[in-house]
Amino acid sequence: MLYSTSMNDMPRGAVVPIGPKYLMTQMMWCGLGLGACTIAASLDYRLLKKFAWPIFIFAVVLLAALFVPHLGHKIKGATRWYKLGGVSFQPSEIAKIALIIITAWYCDRYQRKMDTLKYGVLMPGIIIASMLGLIFIEPDRGTTILLATVTGLMLLIAGVRLKFIIPPIVLALIALAISLWRDPMRTKRLFSWLNLEETKDGVGYQAYQAMIALGSGGWFGLGLGNGRQKLGFVPEHHTDFILSIIGEELGLVATLGVVLGFVLIIICGVYIAIQARDTFGTMLAAGITFLIGLQAFINIGVVTSALPNKGLALPFISYGGSNLLAMLVCVGVLISVARRAREPEIKPANPFATDELSSAPAT
Repeated sequence: MLYSTSMNDMPRGAVVPIGPKYLMTQMMWCGLGLGACTIAASLDYRLLKKFAWPIFIFAVVLLAALFVPHLGHKIKGATRWYKLGGVSFQPSEIAKIALIIITAWYCDRYQRKMDTLKYGVLMPGIIIASMLGLIFIEPDRGTTILLATVTGLMLLIAGVRLKFIIPPIVLALIALAISLWRDPMRTKRLFSWLNLEETKDGVGYQAYQAMIALGSGGWFGLGLGNGRQKLGFVPEHHTDFILSIIGEELGLVATLGVVLGFVLIIICGVYIAIQARDTFGTMLAAGITFLIGLQAFINIGVVTSALPNKGLALPFISYGGSNLLAMLVCVGVLISVARRAREPEIKPANPFATDELSSAPAT
């Protein structure tokens, strides 16, 4: 689908379409991701507890360095990338994993105190806000909302009381509303979402064209490579809006298949979290499952106009190497949690017990 969506893209001055370049670049990232996935699955996930803070600090430094002159790369008014040669990398993808790891570590470390205001909200709130603040000012409000939701759900699972977590949520929503109101571009997107038909030739053009693509595909689509909306009608058709081209070329059946695939991933992730052998594994698996599921939910919601337009990639499918790498690492960690859950727990023998005592039933 990635090659199909970009097979007719012809950048200014280019002699051949850019489709093969996208395909080869994504295959390279996929190879790196599968290697990282294998390593993560082979290692014991409990090692991440020892390196939770170094990983978190590394991610924060990467995010902060984006604002150093000549280091961060700005695209469409947002400084979210590092660019080395022809390869771009988004440090917020590392931040997603780092924030889930540190939150899982915190929930495991203070699990017996999570029902208090200090340990349930204030202390984890400072840790989470230190990273989300850097992502917010890139600006990347979509990733900020995504990670805030993921970490909030993790804290709820860990035992934070609703009466403690609801006030910060309300304050965050008020701050987000004020931020959106003072941002003309995003305000227009919001009003366009509410009145898509009236803004189809302006701000709502992308969302409206995506709806046309989904609707024209019917049950089985126009055929792979035969889509018309990718011919300059749907912007970002190979990244954030690739699902609309899937619907046009492969039909509703394939679109529902994609949705079903993510549902199965969520079910497997929840099962792994429940079966994990310790609190850290449970929180880690739950956070990763929330991350993949919510990111897919937001992307699908945006493409189908169920949610306002916001640029988040469709996991495993959209073009974007750093996101694909991060998602495959997450899968590897999930597999690691699942593998360790099946390992029998070895209890140390009591050196002071005799054979008779050790074989006698407990009273």
